[in-house]
Amino acid sequence: MTYVYEPRGRAREYCERALNLYRNCTHGCRYCWVPAAMHTTREQMLNPRVRDIPEFKLRKELAALKGRSVLLCFTCDPYQPLDVTEAVTRRTIQLLHEYRVKAVVLTKGGSRSARDFDLLSTRPDLSAYGATLTFVSAKDSAEWEPGAAPPSDRMRALKRAHNLGIPTWASLEPVVDPKQSLEIIRRTHEYVDTYKIGKWNYDKRANTIDWAAFATSAVTLLRSLGKEYYIKQDLAVFLPRGLKKAAKLTT
Repeated sequence: MTYVYEPRGRAREYCERALNLYRNCTHGCRYCWVPAAMHTTREQMLNPRVRDIPEFKLRKELAALKGRSVLLCFTCDPYQPLDVTEAVTRRTIQLLHEYRVKAVVLTKGGSRSARDFDLLSTRPDLSAYGATLTFVSAKDSAEWEPGAAPPSDRMRALKRAHNLGIPTWASLEPVVDPKQSLEIIRRTHEYVDTYKIGKWNYDKRANTIDWAAFATSAVTLLRSLGKEYYIKQDLAVFLPRGLKKAAKLTT
């Protein structure tokens, strides 16, 4: 069994390799695609456990990945409450750095994730810290992603990481409320280095959003701020020809 894998489809646009450290997730996000993909229920997803990944096997895989990047994580969050005691993510970052593999973090854990900023700041050349930002409204966040850290906490963690010299990025996916997604960019552009933006999929309510208007507004705003960005293909198709050239992936 291979633990570090190459994502397919839309996921491949975020990182060339990924590693899922946990099964399931406590965040309970209403827009999450994982329960359907894993043939489970949202209730069952709320019971996370550590994946059994033998270190000697992981070492063998990492030895073949020098100079590559690995995302932590796609089907779970690397900084769920369980990781406070297990510290699986910290040990994994240490191993990635040991084998000169870039550790690309993506989390909604907020301040919990700051525990490992010492590791990431020591090797900024082998690190990237990212947060998924869906709302600016704490009320909306509590409704849609009840187990995740509040948006303000995630933003503070991003700012702290940036101030420590850690390369930062924000994932604006899914875009549930276009106005809030644009406001996220305005509020965070001073400490987020790169934005990666994708539309809302797997939900009929997404069909009511004017994706062309949002995509155009997002790219126009990012360019005006001089920010590096990547627009995922499912959203980029809505851009007018003059705005279709998006920044390359940086992780």
